Amino acid sequence: MYAKGVPHSYRPIEQFSAAVGKQPGIVLFYSGFGEHFPVGFAQQAHAHGAVPLDQIQPTGISIAQIAAGRYDAYLKSYADEVRDYQHRVIIGFAHEMNGSWYPWGWTHVSQGTWVRAWRRVVTDFRSQHANNVTWLWTISRVLNQGPVRSFWPGASYVNWVGIDGYYSEAQDTFSNVFVRIMKVVHQFTHDPILISESAIGQRAGQARKIPNLLAGVVQYHLRGLVWFDVAQHGGLSKQDWRLEGHPSALAAFRQADRGFA
Repeated sequence: MYAKGVPHSYRPIEQFSAAVGKQPGIVLFYSGFGEHFPVGFAQQAHAHGAVPLDQIQPTGISIAQIAAGRYDAYLKSYADEVRDYQHRVIIGFAHEMNGSWYPWGWTHVSQGTWVRAWRRVVTDFRSQHANNVTWLWTISRVLNQGPVRSFWPGASYVNWVGIDGYYSEAQDTFSNVFVRIMKVVHQFTHDPILISESAIGQRAGQARKIPNLLAGVVQYHLRGLVWFDVAQHGGLSKQDWRLEGHPSALAAFRQADRGFA
């Protein structure tokens, strides 16, 4: 799961865990270039039985310069910190690049440049023997923007596929949010899939749709689901995604979550 306040504090994770009655197995945070790996947060995650998922966001950084090696020194130092943590870490880089809303994504950066940057990041980590990393190539579930396959860096550079997608409208189901994009992904890889960022908004019928979302993860044998537990405001794409404060949604989540090991 993800909540505001991480990785500066583990308290939001503990509050969510208390609400749903279960410790998450993956805790998501976002990092930017120039930051250090939050080893204290990662150690707390490990102590609670969770794996940290680090989505590296190169905001304000040239993807072309990353690809050319301009940031090798920083990436290698970050890799050293991840390696020295010694426990498993899931890492994504420049996620949802098949959409146009991030400066590293579709219409802003060519697919070839993005792929070279991804490979450079992975290569830098491997050069530092950061072998505790699971590489998560993360796309958006949108199908009406960038060509997904063109951003694929190759099987040797990816361990898992991450798909970000939300139920934002009443007609949304696992089938129309995730299955269609999964079929596209399966045209070029059968790597394990993680729903790497997801939630159901109040306008989509949160409590009623939770069983459908979690059942889909089980039915399609996915690695799991990362719940984005944040209240946003600003239309269909930015709703109150939280479970806390919504008793019927919490009850539905607790019941549906019994299908997970």
